[in-house]
Amino acid sequence: MPDRERLRPIEETDWPAILTLEAETYGDKGLAEGGDALRSRAHPPTSFVLDTGGRLGGYLLALPYPRGAFPDLRRPEDRAFDTPDLHLHDIAIAPGLRDHGRGRRLVRHLVTLARLRAYERISLVSVGNAAGFWTACGFRPDPRCAPPGSYGPGAVYMSRDIG
Repeated sequence: MPDRERLRPIEETDWPAILTLEAETYGDKGLAEGGDALRSRAHPPTSFVLDTGGRLGGYLLALPYPRGAFPDLRRPEDRAFDTPDLHLHDIAIAPGLRDHGRGRRLVRHLVTLARLRAYERISLVSVGNAAGFWTACGFRPDPRCAPPGSYGPGAVYMSRDIG
């Protein structure tokens, strides 16, 4: 990452740019959740943004979530879970900044945060054609857990150990 780019916690002023980037990234797939739902999945200790110095370059949202489960895309979270498992719910990199290792950098940062906070596992639902990216980041499909149709065709539940 260039020197002017840094990973930092989400600030209130980041939300308009996060919501715009979410809509640009997932809107054409019918997966954009919007404000309340997305905010409810931003667990401060494990959610952050890529600050490029002039604009929001990306974000990652992860929250404690039970193994084998995943958020309902149709509604905000209404409770917090006490679990050793994290769920990487959303990641997006701004157009023009993609394909330069930034996504992997965000995932590595999450793994570091998870390890420091003694989480044991990270799960996610791969959407679109992203399974290859997630496999390269150490995630493996779990065929015992099938995401609902609201995650789109070809969605795959994947996870990896922290250790």
